[in-house]
Amino acid sequence: MNTEFARRQMVDQQVRGWNVYDDDVLRILKDLPREQFVPAAYKSLAFAEMEIPLRHGEHMMSPIIEGRVLQALGLTGSERVLEIGCGSGFLTACLARLSAHVTSIDIYEDFLQTAANSLAACDIDNFELQQMDGMRELPPGEFDAIAVTGSIQRFDPRFVAALKPNGRLFVVVGDAPAMTAKLVQRTDAHDWQTTSLFETCLKPLVHGALPPQFSF
Repeated sequence: MNTEFARRQMVDQQVRGWNVYDDDVLRILKDLPREQFVPAAYKSLAFAEMEIPLRHGEHMMSPIIEGRVLQALGLTGSERVLEIGCGSGFLTACLARLSAHVTSIDIYEDFLQTAANSLAACDIDNFELQQMDGMRELPPGEFDAIAVTGSIQRFDPRFVAALKPNGRLFVVVGDAPAMTAKLVQRTDAHDWQTTSLFETCLKPLVHGALPPQFSF
């Protein structure tokens, strides 16, 4: 496989073709070695438009969803970002290249170990990885942007509470087969604005299918 050609095709034909036009996002997707974050058995499919299987029944986001997440958050390089669901670490790498610092949490310790190795191999060091169930707790402090990489059945206002004023949250909400990707912006201490971006279907976060006591 011609890796560089396949990477360019992924970005130019798949990601850009699904309304991702942000130059910084496209550049990062072209620069980062996605194949280094893919399990060995699937390296030949690293640039395919599919959700590549990981351990524990989890999957990497497809390239077009990764592109839409990054574009929606609109990172400029100064932000403190929270990622809920580290997985392979590839989206973590993209977020780190586009922001000042990323805190990524995952319920599976082996995901964090593998991601840490892949991130270090890419000379990325502006990140922190923590083992944590994001449906039950979040790291302390407030963030400029939050990316939730699995779906949740009903919106959880804790995610908005973890944003700074004017902070942005990407989250997929609903039930299969038709879920909605949403961009949520915190407007003040007790309010937020929501934009529906597109329909998709993502595997729920662990415990994400258990409805919180709040409907959105």
